[in-house]
Amino acid sequence: MNSATVRNLLVRGMLAGLGAGVLALIVAYFLGEPNVDKAIGFEAAHAPAHEHEVELVSRSLQSTAGLATGVLLYGVAFGGIAALVYCYALGRVGRFTPRATALLLSGSALVVVYLVPFLKYPANPPAVGNGDTIGKRTTLYVLMMLLGVLLAVAATILGKRLAPKLGNWYATLAALAAFALAIGLAYAFLPVINEVPSDFPATVLWRFRVSALAIQLTLWGTFGLVFGELADRLFNPRPATATAAQPVGAPS
Repeated sequence: MNSATVRNLLVRGMLAGLGAGVLALIVAYFLGEPNVDKAIGFEAAHAPAHEHEVELVSRSLQSTAGLATGVLLYGVAFGGIAALVYCYALGRVGRFTPRATALLLSGSALVVVYLVPFLKYPANPPAVGNGDTIGKRTTLYVLMMLLGVLLAVAATILGKRLAPKLGNWYATLAALAAFALAIGLAYAFLPVINEVPSDFPATVLWRFRVSALAIQLTLWGTFGLVFGELADRLFNPRPATATAAQPVGAPS
C-alpha cells in the first residue's frame, strides 16, 4: 500500500472518527450526564459539612464544552489510529471487502480496547472510588487493556498458524477459545477493586455503566460503518454518471 493511499485512509479515518464522536456525544449528553448529576448530588449530600472544594470549572461547562471536547478528540484520535491499523490489516486478516474489514476492525477494537478491561474494571460515576487509589486503579485498567491487545494479536497469529491444519473455521474457534481462556486467567489473577459505597444507589450505578457502554457501542459501530463506506469508495471509485457533451454537429 503506497503512502498516498495510507494518507487518504488516515484522513478518512479521522473524519469517520469525528462523525462517530458527534453521535457518541449525543448519547453521552442525554444518557450519561443525568446519571453523573445524580452521583454528584449523592457525593455532595454525604460530604462533611465543613468541606468546601473550590470549583475551578463549573458543572455546566463540564457537561457541555468539556464533554464535547473530550468525546470529539477521542473520536478523531482513535479514528486515526484505527485507520493506520486498517492499512496493515486490509488483506492480511482474510479475503474481506473494505467495508467488512472496517466492521471487523471496529468490532475487534470495541471488544479488545474497551469491553475486556470494562468487564474487569467497569466505569464508575463520581462519588465511587477512593481518591488515594486512583493511581492504582488507572494502572490496572491500562494493564488490562494492554493485555487484551497483546492477547488478541497472539490469538490472531495462532489462528493463522492453525488454519492449514484445522481449516479456517476450527482454527478461528480455537483462537477465540485460547483468547477467552487467557483473558479469564488475567481476570482471576489481577486484583479486584470494589470501592462502591454501601448506600450508593444501585440504579444510578447500573445506568451509568450501561450509558458508558452505549457511548462506546455508538462510537465504534458508527465508525465501522462510516469508515467502511469511505474506504470502499477509495478502493472502488464510482463510475461517472454523466458523459461529456458532444460538439454541435458531431455525429451521434
